Amino acid sequence: MVNPVVALNAVNLTTATGLLAARVAGCPITSRDGYWEATGYRWRFPDAGAFTIGCVVISRQPVPAAVWEHETSHMRQYALLGALFWPAYGLAAGYSLLRTGDWWSRNVFERRAGLAAGGYAQNPVRRLRRARKRPSAGTAAGAVTA
Repeated sequence: MVNPVVALNAVNLTTATGLLAARVAGCPITSRDGYWEATGYRWRFPDAGAFTIGCVVISRQPVPAAVWEHETSHMRQYALLGALFWPAYGLAAGYSLLRTGDWWSRNVFERRAGLAAGGYAQNPVRRLRRARKRPSAGTAAGAVTA
């Protein structure tokens, strides 16, 4: 039986993109649980122990079982969104950065994949500052109007 996640990520070309990225980065690729694992990643970006593109987990070192489960959750997210995963993930990471100071704590994709399984510590939400009201045109600062 065909794994629907593998099939969808083949059709949406995200797995092909992941395999190409792993090859360009010089990572050997092996099969794992019906997906692909590419280890030996040495580039600075992204700054993560492991990341997923389609059905390919690219990492610096072999991925522990808990992290592998986290990354397979991202494979299912790719199956649903295809290449739209990239801008959606970027927006979610930006929102999390604004609210917590990190890109994962409030990132819906990381939360649904399991923060702890991915090796992330959850930071608290920061209160957003309200902008101070500026005096309207023609009114001196601090002046009382009726």
